[in-house]
Amino acid sequence: MTVLEETTGEPTGEPTDARGRVAELHEIRAQAVAGPSEKATEAQHAKGKLTARERIELLLDPGSFQEVEQLRRHRATGFGLEAKKPYTDGVITGWGTVEGRTVFVYAHDFRIFGGALGEAHATKIHKIMDMAIAAGAPLVSLNDGAGARIQEGVSALAGYGGIFQRNTKASGVIPQISVMLGPCAGGAAYSPALTDFVFMVRETSQMFITGPDVVKAVTGEEISQNGLGGADVHAETSGVCHFAYDDEETCIAEVRYLLSLLPQNNRENPPRAESTDPVDRRSDVLLDLVPADGNRPYDMAKVIEEIVDDGEYLEVHERWARNIICALARLDGQVVGIIANQPQVLAGVLDIEASEKAARFVQMCDAFNIPIVTFLDVPGFLPGVDQEHGGIIRHGAKLLYAYCNATVPRISLILRKAYGGAYIVMDSQSIGADLTYAWPTNEIAVMGAEGAANVIFRRQIADAEDPEAMRQKMVKEYKAELMHPYYAAERGLVDDVIDPAETREVLVKSLAMLHTKHADLPSRKHGNPPQ
Repeated sequence: MTVLEETTGEPTGEPTDARGRVAELHEIRAQAVAGPSEKATEAQHAKGKLTARERIELLLDPGSFQEVEQLRRHRATGFGLEAKKPYTDGVITGWGTVEGRTVFVYAHDFRIFGGALGEAHATKIHKIMDMAIAAGAPLVSLNDGAGARIQEGVSALAGYGGIFQRNTKASGVIPQISVMLGPCAGGAAYSPALTDFVFMVRETSQMFITGPDVVKAVTGEEISQNGLGGADVHAETSGVCHFAYDDEETCIAEVRYLLSLLPQNNRENPPRAESTDPVDRRSDVLLDLVPADGNRPYDMAKVIEEIVDDGEYLEVHERWARNIICALARLDGQVVGIIANQPQVLAGVLDIEASEKAARFVQMCDAFNIPIVTFLDVPGFLPGVDQEHGGIIRHGAKLLYAYCNATVPRISLILRKAYGGAYIVMDSQSIGADLTYAWPTNEIAVMGAEGAANVIFRRQIADAEDPEAMRQKMVKEYKAELMHPYYAAERGLVDDVIDPAETREVLVKSLAMLHTKHADLPSRKHGNPPQ
């Protein structure tokens, strides 16, 4: 029999029999699970952070975690590393289940080298990523690492390259979710940016390419870590973060909820749930929620709540580009992606950030076989020098490209106004929507009646004895001729004008019909979307 020497973690002698070897194995594993020291664990908790294993326990079903390469240790020498060779090398990898479905996970252990990535550390991550891709199961990374391990030089940098390459290989094949639970700089921030969803925790997690000290040295600007790359900054300003929460427990619980809405991979459909919400439930309240006057704002979120199962949905990028809503919800138990203009913010116009937000969401839904339902109430693209110089044409084209390229079932619903290029871009029938519906309050036109009349009848208005009376007359005539609720339906551009109270039933039945949709795409390596 033998025991481990506490300081080095090395066996003190040779085991004398099989039982001795098993006992030694259990001691080594216990040391690997315990981590470097109780003091290191206390320091982690003092920062308001859980340990890597505590996080994995919250994420996965109880008792389901199977660890891979628990006994891995680095081989580096120099700079004091040869005297410190902890088991796991600062990252815990393996798989388990979430609600009974397989999920792969890796979690940085900040207690070991600050979670910094070295060669062995990276190799473990590469292996678990390869396993996730091969098994066709989601990958969740619990990130709490300080970037590349400086003592290992270029080997650490090459390790990041291998992660990035696998992130890209897995993109659109398996769901990839990054959970930021500590300060992540440099390469540690790039991998999450390549994944499908990024979660952050306020105060304790940050993402930036260069930290505050470097920023000050180069630009002279002084800023805190949270001010530079905290959860609120990335959730509201940069758009890097999709979800931000106040604590790790809530954050990880929401990761589990998101996984329940996603398929295992791109060859499967999202999991269907039994719904107790009647398909034919009328929603008469919608008649009061949405004013007929196109200039009056309302909250599109309340419309979505009224239509989806039990009023429940998960909004993605809730605090960024708030003039458009992107959400995952269920209709009769089937997962759908919802894109909707938000008239409460900037009147629901499309701008650069809204176009980018919606385009990425459409691509995600299409990659993972999630039908898309689009609610339109859009006055157009946001005008302005900043928008034009910022590339609104290029960014708006991203949304157009995403919709045109999507092969999942697509249904669009026009609630009120749908003007100009924004009407076309927001999944109109002309770009491939399978079904297009409208409420009796719809107004579909090149532009609003006021603007159209001023252009078309400019001379008549100028020459009239009472220009204002003439303008009002022309506006009324334009609305009557080209903007009445049935104009688009009469020309086959809207499949039906429906009672708003019956919207839920119409959408559910339409999705059921489209369930077996198959679309053939031309043979090509890949498209070249606008960037």
